[in-house]
Amino acid sequence: MTAAEMPVWFSLLVQFVLAMIATMSFGIAFQVPRRHHLACGLVGAVGWIVYVLCNTCLGLTAPVSTLLAVLPLTALSRLFAITHRAPVTLFLLCGIFPLVPGAGIYYTAYYFIRNDQRLCTNKGVETIKIAVAIALGIAVVCSIPLPRSISRQQYRGPREPDSPQK
Repeated sequence: MTAAEMPVWFSLLVQFVLAMIATMSFGIAFQVPRRHHLACGLVGAVGWIVYVLCNTCLGLTAPVSTLLAVLPLTALSRLFAITHRAPVTLFLLCGIFPLVPGAGIYYTAYYFIRNDQRLCTNKGVETIKIAVAIALGIAVVCSIPLPRSISRQQYRGPREPDSPQK
């Protein structure tokens, strides 16, 4: 069965699983604690599936699809940071791995070396747009304040009683 013959749902399922494995592998390479591997993989897979749905099904451009994919990815990273009592960056850095425009950077350098200024400029501008979309998506979601009860009790842990004064 070729990729063209696969049903859409099966293709999305395969991409979800592969994105999860790739993200978990990235976490392993960067020595993320073992108890966080599944959560990191889920964050990356959700971001990738949202990107694919926006890009292929809705026909949006890569920067817009990336921006829309980073929003739930960052929200999920914050949720896992609270439930796992771990830094947000642990899940966020692993989760954005599938969306980082590594191929765009490569092709920008490739066209630069080949002295093809038109393609170099086009690919470079698109790559910068994707990088800015990632940064904007993270900034937008992280600027939403957490409820006071969550931010104190669950994120930092319960407040310890004051120690007696001597």
